[in-house]
Amino acid sequence: MDSLGVGFDSSSHLYDDEGANTLLHIYQKNNGIDMPTLYSLGIGDFLKEVETPKIHKNSYTMYLKEASNGKDTLTGHHEMMGIKTSHPFKTFTDTGFPKELIDQLEKETGHKLIGNKAASGTEIIKELGDEQRKTNSLIIYTSSDSVLQLAAHEETTGLQELYRCCEIARRICLKEEYKVGRIIARPFLGDKAENYYRTPNRHDYALKPEKETVMNVLKDKGFDVMCVGKISDIFANEGVTESIKTVSNSDGMEKTINLVNKDDITGIVFVNLVEFDSSYGHRRDVIGYAKAIEQFDKELKVLISNLKDEDLLMITADHGNDPTWHGTDHTREKVPLIIYNKNFNKGTQLNEKNTFADIGASVLYNFNLDKPDGLIGEVIKEIY
Repeated sequence: MDSLGVGFDSSSHLYDDEGANTLLHIYQKNNGIDMPTLYSLGIGDFLKEVETPKIHKNSYTMYLKEASNGKDTLTGHHEMMGIKTSHPFKTFTDTGFPKELIDQLEKETGHKLIGNKAASGTEIIKELGDEQRKTNSLIIYTSSDSVLQLAAHEETTGLQELYRCCEIARRICLKEEYKVGRIIARPFLGDKAENYYRTPNRHDYALKPEKETVMNVLKDKGFDVMCVGKISDIFANEGVTESIKTVSNSDGMEKTINLVNKDDITGIVFVNLVEFDSSYGHRRDVIGYAKAIEQFDKELKVLISNLKDEDLLMITADHGNDPTWHGTDHTREKVPLIIYNKNFNKGTQLNEKNTFADIGASVLYNFNLDKPDGLIGEVIKEIY
């Protein structure tokens, strides 16, 4: 559940996020969230300020703290799979990108660049979309994350041309002075500012993980690593056996349920449901975020009904994005971890864990595989 944080941690003050709590604040602003399936799994353990936790014998819950420096997509996901990011990726939030980088991008792509500031993706296409279409330029912008985003109209510039320009940007931004975590293609459609909208044809060009992850180990040992949503982009296709693109949370859940019902998959299905973050967190849409959780809850019930006895379900997040918080970007928070299996009968809330990487370490243990030297994380032995 991309961005569903559950409260600030001891490092949050370094990011001006002390006080953030994505789940709690959504609950409070909406006077509750209708999520009976998640309640049955123990999500109330993360809402003790407003809810009496329920018994959940078939699932374990725990808070996970982030060990890495940062609060972005790459950092959170890479840590789940065993990598601790000690040095945050480059950001250009306050200054925009340097003139030298802009000049090189314009020269190599053949397009003028406009924008060059930190901005909401939906707002900047309203502001500059007309100019982009008129001049066939590229809108360049960033956020508080380590990203360089290029936006262009699919019919004016063309999807493949936008992708080509992003590939150029990725190559240039391997230089240490420009080393952002992700280049993101942001295509849009519409014929005027009032109806411009971003299409599902987004594509992320991420830095490769700095070392082999849990996913590489699984793949090398012959296990499936099925990636649903933007997971394969986040890991630059490292350790991926199959990538399945999605256009929405519901589409992601439908495709996950289809995978669960296949008998020939042995390994993991790694799913990212990005709309919690992109459509509601960043847009500070508290009501929309709550409705998205409620819709997910219904689909989760269907997913669980399709799980086999040996299937293990883990529900977590990669960072926070409190829609009641200042700004429009991620918040540094702990994340929830809910682990479910039909055969569990002693489910409870476990002690807080010190890293997201306990997820990956537990996955390897599940398949009787050793964790390579250099990866972090401890096995959550209580579930085994």
